[in-house]
Amino acid sequence: MLRILSGRFKGKKIFTSKKLPYRPTQTIVRKRIFDRLIPYDFESVLDLFAGTGIMGFEAASRGAKFVTLVENNKRCIEMLRYNSRKFNGVYFQYKYIDAIKYLKQCKTYDLIFADPPYERYDIDMLVKTTLKRLNNKGKFVLECASSHHLYTNVDHISINDKQIFIWTKE
Repeated sequence: MLRILSGRFKGKKIFTSKKLPYRPTQTIVRKRIFDRLIPYDFESVLDLFAGTGIMGFEAASRGAKFVTLVENNKRCIEMLRYNSRKFNGVYFQYKYIDAIKYLKQCKTYDLIFADPPYERYDIDMLVKTTLKRLNNKGKFVLECASSHHLYTNVDHISINDKQIFIWTKE
């Protein structure tokens, strides 16, 4: 079980299952990411490789009005639907599709999160494709393994075995 860290739904429980194939973003990582997004001004959010949906749910708690959760595991989608019922006033959309396929045909967003399965995706291609789907002043947050090469001229956080990169579309 996870808990929402901040915002109007602070403390809400997000149920998880050890039987599902996801690795939720750790509390310390979520806190560091959302601290970098202050002031929070993102109405439309895309959570790629959603898993538990915790990043999309945190965004909803902080004021997002429209959250799209993209996941290619049906059982995860069912859990996302169940947990999203706790967020009154937020419109959730669920996409049962591969994240890259979705990115190639979706609209643009104010904030995009991606935490792909490590070593299973071409991260550079994911970055290029995702940046095209950001609204002006939008942000893209990528979580990846610490072994991935560093991007330059981008906000960067290192935590344990993870790196977080945050791009802003100017």
